Amino acid sequence: MQLAELNSLPVNRTIEELTRCCGSTTWVTRMVGQRPFDTVDKLLQSAEKIWNECQPSDWLEAFGHHLSNGEENHREKFGSTQQWASHEQKGVAIATAETLDSLLRLNAEYEKRFGYIFIVCATGKSATEMLGLLNARINNKPDDELKIAMSEQNKITKLRLQKLLS
Repeated sequence: MQLAELNSLPVNRTIEELTRCCGSTTWVTRMVGQRPFDTVDKLLQSAEKIWNECQPSDWLEAFGHHLSNGEENHREKFGSTQQWASHEQKGVAIATAETLDSLLRLNAEYEKRFGYIFIVCATGKSATEMLGLLNARINNKPDDELKIAMSEQNKITKLRLQKLLS
């Protein structure tokens, strides 16, 4: 899709497409209201500005639209983002069983501690790298970790917007 097409889509279709990029209703609604975007750079700048103005509840809503790293049921859980999520987590696909088990176990501990799944921009990262990041972040203070996860979601959203427009 080209930017001009995104700008001219009916509202309901725009909502669908933007929700594939970020699962926050507030973010999507505000992005729809910002159209038309003059350039892709303006779209990305608006996306980040709006995301930074969102509330923690909006961030948590967006986090709920992701699979845990190593989770395999992409199709059943999130059919509309399956292809993107699979590509983003392709480093997990070639991980050893031991690394995958560690990722799943530590993801569960992380979710129990913070109340949401571990959010990391996984593109280009191996399972071992993600496991290292998870180990490094699991002992963060909750407020600090929320800000880190929010920043990672911003990276994911911007990558997905670029994929949408390619």
